Amino acid sequence: MLDPIVDVDSPAFQPLVRRLAERAGAVDAGGNWPGESLADCMQAGVPRWFLAEAQGGRRWSEPDLLKAYVRLAGACMTTTFILTQFLGACKRIAAAPEFPGKDKLLHDLLAGRAFATVGISHLTTSRRHLGRPALAARRDGQGFLLDGYSPWVTGAEEADWVVMGAALEDGQQIVTLVSTSLPGIVVDQPQSLTALNGSRTGAVRLEGVRVEAAHLLTGPMENVLGQGAAGAGGLQTSALAVGLARAASQFLLDEAARRTELVEPAEALASQTEELLTDLLAASVGEGSCSSSEIRQRANGLALRTSQAALGAAKGAGYVSGHPAGRWCRESLFFLVWSCPAPVQQAHLCELAGLESL
Repeated sequence: MLDPIVDVDSPAFQPLVRRLAERAGAVDAGGNWPGESLADCMQAGVPRWFLAEAQGGRRWSEPDLLKAYVRLAGACMTTTFILTQFLGACKRIAAAPEFPGKDKLLHDLLAGRAFATVGISHLTTSRRHLGRPALAARRDGQGFLLDGYSPWVTGAEEADWVVMGAALEDGQQIVTLVSTSLPGIVVDQPQSLTALNGSRTGAVRLEGVRVEAAHLLTGPMENVLGQGAAGAGGLQTSALAVGLARAASQFLLDEAARRTELVEPAEALASQTEELLTDLLAASVGEGSCSSSEIRQRANGLALRTSQAALGAAKGAGYVSGHPAGRWCRESLFFLVWSCPAPVQQAHLCELAGLESL
């Protein structure tokens, strides 16, 4: 049994981190849903950190939430990524107007008796097909009919609910709560990914799926993702990259204790990681001089460099399947594509080409 974690400095945090880290390799190798690790997170009260007391939560400060993400990501990136999608759904549900069963649903989600995820990334990343959005909505009395698909839904096979985004003919958008038990919903076989296969991420297809007006969370409006609860990007994503960098740089420091040639680069990368974490926490409270895009670019680059340095230090052993250094290298690539803003992508391309950022 794990004790509830009431704050980020609680001694109860370490047992949770240790359990997640012990399973991380097997989760990655098998591409299996990390049910035990997620159950541990629920038992430790992780979802409650993000919600207000009135909704059954503890509502930690933004810096403490980012510190927590850093620690969890350093232990198991797959579990932590799934948590970001689950918590993104919980926060949008919590921020929505009251609807029948809302309190019970939130209670079940916080207790781990139900699982929710999000299917909203297509609102900003998917091109229209034959003049239609990836997931289209049309009014049907007081509700909406949904047709199309959401291409990137994490844990759809496990989900009881999906917070989905859809576009109306007039260009306005909605975010609505969709039960996976509704007729017309088909969950595709998850994609085979370079890393994080245990997240079981794939497409969900909808054909004439009717959702009630009571389950409308946000909208209709333009740029619906710019309103209300935050999505998966921003400083949260950078925190996960810092967590990976921390794990890789700690591996280097441990190796450096036995190999003097590693001391200088290991200490430099560890120092850069802690400096970035300081800037990340400052940005979360509106302080410091770094924008979220600058922090994201630095976090992406640091995740790539520390993981590759760990692989180099591990030598041939690191290239054998199952070594954490190889896993970190693959996971670092995830940050180049997950909620990565176009300016950050362009900056990375320029850096790789040896050009100054445009």
